[in-house]
Amino acid sequence: MSSPLPGPELHDIHLPPSPSWWPPAPGWWLLAALALALAVFATRWLLRRERERRWRRRVQAELERIAAMHAAQPDPVQVATQVSQLLRRASLLIEPQAAALRDEAWLDFLDRRLPPSHAAAAPFRNGAGRALIDAPYRRDGDPAAPAFDARALLDLARAWLAHALPRRHRRA
Repeated sequence: MSSPLPGPELHDIHLPPSPSWWPPAPGWWLLAALALALAVFATRWLLRRERERRWRRRVQAELERIAAMHAAQPDPVQVATQVSQLLRRASLLIEPQAAALRDEAWLDFLDRRLPPSHAAAAPFRNGAGRALIDAPYRRDGDPAAPAFDARALLDLARAWLAHALPRRHRRA
């Protein structure tokens, strides 16, 4: 047999090193930026939602505190005053100009924010809510002042707060 022909000595094929994970491809950067933006927006949304939920609970707790004070020591004038202040503070969130409304315009604003089942009767303009106009300015025991039902006013305020306080703060 013959000997192999002289020539260059060949080696096995060498593969290149595997690609590094850093720096990532541009698509991964885009995905990371999108995920970060989504996380920021989700966090802001959750924080705002929790703040709104706490605010609604505080407003409703304040109304229940007013109702408890009235149950312990009935004073319709004080109830009307406190309910009026509470509704005005709550309405600022819905429509900031509502704080400047007076008399019939204020009652119309409140009636417009009631659920349709209540709004048709206009309970603020024509019912217990009418006490919000003049009851806070009455003197205790004034026989000339017409009487009003403080419990009905409290129930009406509960219904208004339950419907008018938005789940998300948006202007109507």
